Amino acid sequence: RPGLRSAEQGEFTKRAFLNGKLDLTAAEALADLIEAETEAQRRFARLNASGSQRKLYESWRERLINARALLEAELDFSDQEDVSDSVSKGVMDELSDLSRSIETHIGRFHQAEILRDGFDVVIIGPPNAGKSSLLNALAQRDVALVSDEAGTTRDLIEVALDLKGIKVRVTDTAGIRDGAGKIESMGIERAKLRADAADLVLQLYDCTDSEPLVRMDGALVVGSKSDLRMSWEGVDVAVSAVTGEGIADLLAEIERRARVAIGAAHDVLPARSRHVELLKRCVISIREASAFADHAELQAEALRRASQELGRITGQVDVEDILDVIFSRFCIGK
Repeated sequence: RPGLRSAEQGEFTKRAFLNGKLDLTAAEALADLIEAETEAQRRFARLNASGSQRKLYESWRERLINARALLEAELDFSDQEDVSDSVSKGVMDELSDLSRSIETHIGRFHQAEILRDGFDVVIIGPPNAGKSSLLNALAQRDVALVSDEAGTTRDLIEVALDLKGIKVRVTDTAGIRDGAGKIESMGIERAKLRADAADLVLQLYDCTDSEPLVRMDGALVVGSKSDLRMSWEGVDVAVSAVTGEGIADLLAEIERRARVAIGAAHDVLPARSRHVELLKRCVISIREASAFADHAELQAEALRRASQELGRITGQVDVEDILDVIFSRFCIGK
């Protein structure tokens, strides 16, 4: 019809933000809710959409504004006795406490990454230890090629699991051995790099292997081919991809570790790298304010910048340049 057009991506949510119905953290949480695949992801998105993030960041911003007001009052009444020392000490204590709170919050960003992107599990071990068979058993379908020929897996093969509401990404890697060819060696190098970045490494040990087990630091040692076992010594979980023995136990242990890594379901976490960057800049400005202990006017200016960084997270300050990026993630309309 004349005068009508198709809605752009995220246009309805963008209009809600521009009309003050949502802040940016709630809008981003709505995008997460639309994309959620597991119950944990939905809970995390609903928590942020309810305003928990906004309330936390606004409370910090209010503390910064109050501290700045005290400093400016000090400048106005600098001729009064004892005002300067008492105000400065109170502001310094407040800034120290606030900085610690924000830094602790920043340090928990990886928990949000796990919730949103999944708990990262990597299977690593020598050729023919049964890595691909284990991946297929965990996924309950054939996602990796299984062969007696060493070096069959050369690239990374990833499958996503839903373990009681938690997204878990399990990756099969090339078998690690000496004397591999050029292409296989590239796969082995990828395997090592992937393991270094993983939340959990499953070190697969062939229970029929006569070679002694050498544990990797921090790895969960999984003994494969338990139906043909010769030795389980040093193995944390024994499994058989043929009989299914131990697979449920292994999945339960992965889920347990994922829950520990995520933390409490009601915790408020920085949900975006955008949030983390602005929070880091806020902390830098707070530190600058602390460094200007003898110059109240410089402290006040540093605190103004710090409060602005927090305001940018929720959309109270200078957000026009990032709106298109945020709302382009939405479906048409929405």
